[in-house]
Amino acid sequence: MTPEQGTPAAGRRRPRRKRVVLADRYRTAPMSRTIMELEEQTSVGEMVVGHLVRAQLRSALVLTGLVAVGLFGLPLLFYLLPSLGDAVIFGVRLPWLALGVLPYPFMVLIGYWYSRSAARHERDFLHMIER
Repeated sequence: MTPEQGTPAAGRRRPRRKRVVLADRYRTAPMSRTIMELEEQTSVGEMVVGHLVRAQLRSALVLTGLVAVGLFGLPLLFYLLPSLGDAVIFGVRLPWLALGVLPYPFMVLIGYWYSRSAARHERDFLHMIER
């Protein structure tokens, strides 16, 4: 087959692959130094990443505690105040509404809050690297 038919000629060599890296000339010296420390996993890089991990863990634990208090607090509230269990709203007893309907929007709100918090921590991490 000839080169015109779409197959390479036997004598031709394929071009060498070239590794494409972010343009180093656009990086500032402190930023490139921080990125290099992150890539090489030096103590400074570990400290910066550790800060991000701690911030995300702190957010997760706070919101998990909020969910635990909210979800386990409702049954405890109805147990401690039985008069609330007798209340009727729209023909349905309050405990059924509070335990069967309220947790779902609450969990969606907590998930949205955590997602925003995680994005904020990552943005702060990137700004800290760029400084």
